[in-house]
Amino acid sequence: MDTVLAIGLAAGTLTTIGYVPQLAKIIRTKSARDVSLMMFLIISIGVFLWFLYGLYINSLPVIIANVAVLALTISIAFFKIKYLKREKLTNRKSSN
Repeated sequence: MDTVLAIGLAAGTLTTIGYVPQLAKIIRTKSARDVSLMMFLIISIGVFLWFLYGLYINSLPVIIANVAVLALTISIAFFKIKYLKREKLTNRKSSN
């Protein structure tokens, strides 16, 4: 493996791993109250464009990292929406 590819794979791995603690906390606490849905939607769109760019330039590190990050950011957005709906339902029941 050449040095440039190794650097790309290491960078992709580290930036991808950065989302794992947030997703784990959301799943563990069943709350995403402090997570910005808009931020994760914007990040997801940007990451998808990076993925397309990686395909276009045929860069394995860019493709792999962005597929992994996209899965994580979409998961975080999914749980944000899921728990937001649950919180709204709980708030309605407690106010009645």
